[in-house]
Amino acid sequence: GVRVAAGHTEADAARLAEARAHGLSGYTHLFNAMPPLQGRAPGPVGAALSERDTFCGLIADLHHVAPESLKAAILAKGRDRAALVTDAMSTVGTEMDGFTLQGRRILRGGGRLVTEDGVLAGSDLDMATAVRNAVQALKVPLEDALVMASLTPARWLGLDDRIGRIAPGFRADFVLLDEGLTARATWIGGARETS
Repeated sequence: GVRVAAGHTEADAARLAEARAHGLSGYTHLFNAMPPLQGRAPGPVGAALSERDTFCGLIADLHHVAPESLKAAILAKGRDRAALVTDAMSTVGTEMDGFTLQGRRILRGGGRLVTEDGVLAGSDLDMATAVRNAVQALKVPLEDALVMASLTPARWLGLDDRIGRIAPGFRADFVLLDEGLTARATWIGGARETS
């Protein structure tokens, strides 16, 4: 039941092909802490975008990855293999302006989390905002963005027989989005959550 994914790697395409033969299912945080795609050195980005049977997670905060790169990945993988992910840290949903992680101060501002010297250190992204960014900034159809935020991750994890869509017998986890794609209410296991 374990899913193996490559992430934050400098592995070349040949090594990743070998990993796929041994069960590699996809790529975590595609583009991040990976060498760029080059004509004769495709690396993990080229491997991920050229494979039909693997998944890739995309941090759609518009800070970790340029919009054009996100669009390219979505076009290459399609909504059934590109999953929206948040890489969220403890600031999401709070008024915190920062926190300490392994002895380092992480600061929040402008939708980003950075170290004191300005290095990107994580995401301040919630899934509703990831969907909104996909629709508004990347021009992904709403239906596709919703699949990328729900059913595709469930498929990647092998849980699509019980979560990821609205159907009889599936877990009743829902988010009510308004017309601006802002979360207004949530239900977990059929019970409405209150804040």
